[in-house]
Amino acid sequence: MRTFSPEQRRARLAQRHFLTGGPAPGITDLTRSVVGLHATDPATPYLSLWARVPEFRVEHLDAELYERRSVVKHLAMRRTLWVLPSDQLEVVQSAASDRVADNERRKLIADVEKAGVANDGAAWLETAARAVHRHLGVHEHASSAELRAALPELAGTYDPAPGKRWGGQTHLAPRILTFLSANGELVRGPNDSTWTNSRPRWVSTGGWLGRPAEPADHLAARDDLVRRWLHAFGPATEADIKWWFGTTLTATRQALAAVEAVEVDLDGTPGYVLPTDLDDDPQPKPWAALLPGLDVATMGWAQRDWYLGDHKPHVFDTNGNAGPTAWWNGRIVGGWHQNQDARVEVTLLEDIGRQGREALSRKADELTAWLDGTRISPRFPSPLSKSAR
Repeated sequence: MRTFSPEQRRARLAQRHFLTGGPAPGITDLTRSVVGLHATDPATPYLSLWARVPEFRVEHLDAELYERRSVVKHLAMRRTLWVLPSDQLEVVQSAASDRVADNERRKLIADVEKAGVANDGAAWLETAARAVHRHLGVHEHASSAELRAALPELAGTYDPAPGKRWGGQTHLAPRILTFLSANGELVRGPNDSTWTNSRPRWVSTGGWLGRPAEPADHLAARDDLVRRWLHAFGPATEADIKWWFGTTLTATRQALAAVEAVEVDLDGTPGYVLPTDLDDDPQPKPWAALLPGLDVATMGWAQRDWYLGDHKPHVFDTNGNAGPTAWWNGRIVGGWHQNQDARVEVTLLEDIGRQGREALSRKADELTAWLDGTRISPRFPSPLSKSAR
């Protein structure tokens, strides 16, 4: 059985996630190569691209999102918001987003009925959805607040946590839009705020992309997505794949069989790669990287010891969300934050030697200059980033 050492896996991560500082493809092709970029934190996709694409600027991603529309923000795997290639939207929709949409619909209908907004939650939701589409057919795009003000069909509140201090009456309208977007009917269009915040104007998917959605076969879409994921993240375990896709172990095993994945040894743990992808990637030169919270590389695997070591309590919160991380030669060795002067500072969790310290210090200077005073407030700060402030 083919064996992959942690060093060999780290070499793949460096090359296939474009973290060595060398040439990188354009934004759309890079996004396609890693399946998608995390976007739950609005700043993450911009900082992820800064770490990978030489001379990247904020307006480059904005142009792809809002002018060329070659990439879109979409709710998909694990109910996470992603930046995805527009031409992959139907595949991701069928392979992952439909499951998210079904869960959102079921919970929304239950909460509508429980709150006494309507006796028939399904009919209420259908009426609200028609109203949204009718409005966007006339006005092209609208914010959540504008839709709520214009459409009485969206009226209604519920208490997400009765009796809890974080509960209280909350508008249902945003959840309607979340469901419609997860269902592939709406897309997050132009942003009414800065790149570090999210205030999307909602648009119909067909109108925004200039083409009607063509539903993809679920099994074919699932297998295609697993195949592309394995190329970017393999070798990986069943647990990695199950977690990343937010699916079942049965579906994971069916997909691995469909793509004819080959079992390999990962230091005593079974892993899988594509049958044509058994060769080593070349070992890169020493490299350093500063990645944002929820970066696709940091969040890429459920079993992370081979690149995280024993640093999980420091760089992940208790819900499993990663904060900003510092990498040296394929391993997370610390984190980064901004001081009171908005200067990027690195906090190390281990001794990585002079070469590593100097490389990360240069990266910190480069990121400080690129941010040019813009402050980043991670949506899910890690214990390390909190303690370093």
